[in-house]
Amino acid sequence: MKDQSVTLPRAEDQSAERAGSTVRAGVFDVGYIDDGDGVPLVLIHGGESDRHQFTVLRRHLGAGLRVISYDQRDSGLTTNPPAPYGLADLADDLVARLDALKLSAAHVLGTSFGGAIAQHVALRHPARISSLILVATTPSYALGSPIVDALLSMSHQDRQNAATELFFTPKGRSQLYTPPGQTLTKRTAEQSRRRRNAARQHDIRDRLPSIAARTLILHGTEDQLAPWAGALLMAEQIPNAELQSIDGGRHAIAIEFANTIAARVREFLPLLKP
Repeated sequence: MKDQSVTLPRAEDQSAERAGSTVRAGVFDVGYIDDGDGVPLVLIHGGESDRHQFTVLRRHLGAGLRVISYDQRDSGLTTNPPAPYGLADLADDLVARLDALKLSAAHVLGTSFGGAIAQHVALRHPARISSLILVATTPSYALGSPIVDALLSMSHQDRQNAATELFFTPKGRSQLYTPPGQTLTKRTAEQSRRRRNAARQHDIRDRLPSIAARTLILHGTEDQLAPWAGALLMAEQIPNAELQSIDGGRHAIAIEFANTIAARVREFLPLLKP
């Protein structure tokens, strides 16, 4: 529990996981990566990323896991009509992916906006969640830092440039092999607008006690986008939740501290040894 060493993307990671497939899930063709055998773990990417966000984390998760990441609406290979959607729709989408992969349930890990989706899945489809892992996320968009609005209003290039300082610690930045902004996905203005409108709808503060899943909350104490206070609130209000801090960690703890996050995930999941 004390190991919080830094793990940054290696050069070879940048070409890893470029492969991917699509699966018909509900009414959409969905891009996804499905690796490994064993306990199913679904990874939900952040608001500005896609299924490739978890390249570094996958490397550390180890054996005994079937690790699945997928493209949300307006992301990667996934096709969806140009219509508005909300967090409930994105939660239902995840369940459609489980159905398409013939999984009755899975452990679910969501980072940032993906953590918001995971919370809605846990509320709307509790029987499909084996356990819940919330990384660098918040129970309400309103609790987010004002920096979030500024970041979402930037051009893609400006957002990439800003990501380094906002997402990584000074030590992490000094050890980066490639710009962290490369984890951000370029979208059309319309696609970005739909996703931002969905994010701004997120607020389940009064529903946190209804989350029944066993829950692990992993959060950086210096997260500049999803403040620590939101993690504390989730830990206090979700009945079966445990909060573990990454001291000094910022928003991209699933990348910068991937080895630590992976070890804690393995400790949390049943039948797996670190």
